[in-house]
Amino acid sequence: MKEIAPRGFKYALSPLGVAEITLNRPERLNSLTFEIYQELRDVLLAMGDHDEIRAIVLTGEGRAFCSGGDVEDIIGELFARDMKGLVEFTRVTGQLIGALRKVRRPVVAAVNGVCVGAGAVMALACDFRIASDTAKFGFIFPKVGLCGADMGAAYLLPRVVGLGHASELLFLGDIVRADRALAIGLVNEVTPPGECLPRARKLAERLASGPAFAHSMTKQMLESEVSMTLEQALEAEAQAQAICMQHPDFRASFEAWQKKAPIRFAGAQLDFKDKP
Repeated sequence: MKEIAPRGFKYALSPLGVAEITLNRPERLNSLTFEIYQELRDVLLAMGDHDEIRAIVLTGEGRAFCSGGDVEDIIGELFARDMKGLVEFTRVTGQLIGALRKVRRPVVAAVNGVCVGAGAVMALACDFRIASDTAKFGFIFPKVGLCGADMGAAYLLPRVVGLGHASELLFLGDIVRADRALAIGLVNEVTPPGECLPRARKLAERLASGPAFAHSMTKQMLESEVSMTLEQALEAEAQAQAICMQHPDFRASFEAWQKKAPIRFAGAQLDFKDKP
């Protein structure tokens, strides 16, 4: 990952294999520029080639997770573009969401504050969302005269919160506080502000200590099966599980069970059960 020198976010890799991406434009509520959209996309796609990365945490610096596209950097520029230029931009934003779903590592969003517009869709595209009790979510596109279906929101949101709640969020664009987000299933957990990032890191460490190959297969199947019939899904899972049964992690877990010892999955630096 050293070949990429990001400008709008920080990157770090822990000894346990947790890659942490921190949006670091706090003075702009971690808003996204044209360059940041592309850099984030490229970094996420590159992670698939690094076996040392076993889980990912995505968060923001300061009082926001991400406030969406930067009004000064992006909105004014968009008014000067023709239809071809506009579609080029909207495709790039969608590619960032695609990268979050394509990367075969579990991604945990630590939503530490404001999370609206493109930021809300980014959090939505992660596999887990840990939110501070001060977090605020909003798919605010209709507030500025745009379609609520942006960057894959109309695809992902019904899968997470159901069609009824998704329709409410995407048509109205209202701000949703953390407690409401938890009630409708938009987030997995709500924590006090100071515990949001540590809790997300702890979850990512647990995932990183697990079976990386099987986790990648789980993420692949969650994506692939959405367009399958039940019969197709059953056959796909039969084949996927048979492949996992050939991986060394399956035998390692059985042998650990026989010995009543902690399981050490391939490549894991530390078994989560060994941690205090």
